[in-house]
Amino acid sequence: MKKIKSLLLRVYHVKALKYIVVTLIGILVIGFIDENSIWHHIVNRQRISELQEEIDRYNLQNANDQAQIKQLDSDPKAIKKIARERYFMKADDEDIYVLSDDNYTGKSILNDETTE
Repeated sequence: MKKIKSLLLRVYHVKALKYIVVTLIGILVIGFIDENSIWHHIVNRQRISELQEEIDRYNLQNANDQAQIKQLDSDPKAIKKIARERYFMKADDEDIYVLSDDNYTGKSILNDETTE
């Protein structure tokens, strides 16, 4: 305990060291600890840039959707095209074939059961 007390007394008598310690503590508080620190400002700027990119993406999607709505309002063939592609609707004299991208192994469940 006496060693700590003597160390603190030496620090107290050296004037320049007091100012250096106070300056370092101030920089630490301003730079990292405080709610309005420089570190928080950097993190917030990154978040703002991410949100701005998201806003731009949604604005582009909105513009594309508005163009598609205008096209659907003006062109009845576009409505038929969307009805056929997305909802598999057809005219009375047409047949629809849906092709799948699933991988076919070539084995049948019935063949596997009969061979066992």
